[in-house]
Amino acid sequence: MHAPMPNSVSPAVRVASPEAAVPRFRPRALPALVMLAAIALCVVAGNWQQRRMHEKEALRAQFHTAMQAAPVDLAGLPAEVDWPALRFRSVVATGEYVARGQIFVDNKVVAGRAGFHVVTPLILVDGRRVLVNRGWIAQGASRSILPDALPPAGPVSVRGRIAIPSAGYLELKPETTTGNVWQNLDPARYGAATGLPVLPAIVEATSAPAPDDGLVRDGPAPDFGIETHRIYMVQWYAFALLAVVLWLGFNRPWPAGRNHGSSPDA
Repeated sequence: MHAPMPNSVSPAVRVASPEAAVPRFRPRALPALVMLAAIALCVVAGNWQQRRMHEKEALRAQFHTAMQAAPVDLAGLPAEVDWPALRFRSVVATGEYVARGQIFVDNKVVAGRAGFHVVTPLILVDGRRVLVNRGWIAQGASRSILPDALPPAGPVSVRGRIAIPSAGYLELKPETTTGNVWQNLDPARYGAATGLPVLPAIVEATSAPAPDDGLVRDGPAPDFGIETHRIYMVQWYAFALLAVVLWLGFNRPWPAGRNHGSSPDA
């Protein structure tokens, strides 16, 4: 009879400890820094879009409030007034047009046709001047020949709403005026170029004079672009979340003895 063999474990067999069998999450420093930078960039961009969205919502609310308010007499406003607070407010401006100061603002499209905004200074009854956007007129057969859009002579009463020109327009070259044709409307620049100082606000005429001058004034309500900012905001936040998901996926801990991307039978 053979003596019983003592209990032994073959040297070729190793029993892994529980600690060794548990995969460890060990992300590398460089990918982690890249992920954090991507998240920061996306969150900052999303927050900016969110702020712009709220600003446009406040502007839309101001527009609807101003449209319900009674018109004010422009000449009755004090010299020092908060013009941005009066944006979109209905006004009545009484005075006389200065035909020699009229300009045409280029690159304005209505119903698919290129044309100009006709802008003429108006001397108010108190002596101050204000630029009046009298309406849109189509471009003629040649850009070298400006359309005929003389303002009415004598005292007039213009009904319109207050507009505040944007100061952040883009110019490809320093000089953007050619005679009476301008690319952008800036009251301060207009006053310096013509010698006719004007108020920092503009009156957008909403009713035609008598007799009608044929200019187009019935434009659509302003598009404040709120939905565009909302869409971009959601996209940037989604990109930030995607960066986290991808980073976690690439740094997923794999069981011991299995390489990332290998098949179960490998």
